[in-house]
Amino acid sequence: QVRLVESGGGSVQAGGSLRLSCAVSETLPPGPRWWLGWFRQAPNKEREGVARVDAGGTPTYYADSVKGRFTISLDSAKNVLYLEMNNLKLGDTAIYYCAADASLSPWIYSSATARYWGQGTQVTVSS
Repeated sequence: QVRLVESGGGSVQAGGSLRLSCAVSETLPPGPRWWLGWFRQAPNKEREGVARVDAGGTPTYYADSVKGRFTISLDSAKNVLYLEMNNLKLGDTAIYYCAADASLSPWIYSSATARYWGQGTQVTVSS
């Protein structure tokens, strides 16, 4: 059973930066369709897919709302997924979740859950 544990959340002023980490307990099952990624959910809003990488660590998706500000990366040697967040805005306030699956359904349907899901880490951006 793969476990995902997020860390690095916190409170920051608008314009600031944070780096989220997601420790992956073991190598994902074999197969080219696996991905690792970040989602977020703000109060009273639907879950939003933020960014993802493929099994090799190549970024394959960024939400338009974070392009140019967020960078996703995978340290395969350490099995850690990162989300570098710069120029944070009030609208980035949310709980951020790390997830992994071999299906893209969670990126298409906000109600679909990923096979592996972290517990979440809070990011709060204030003015």
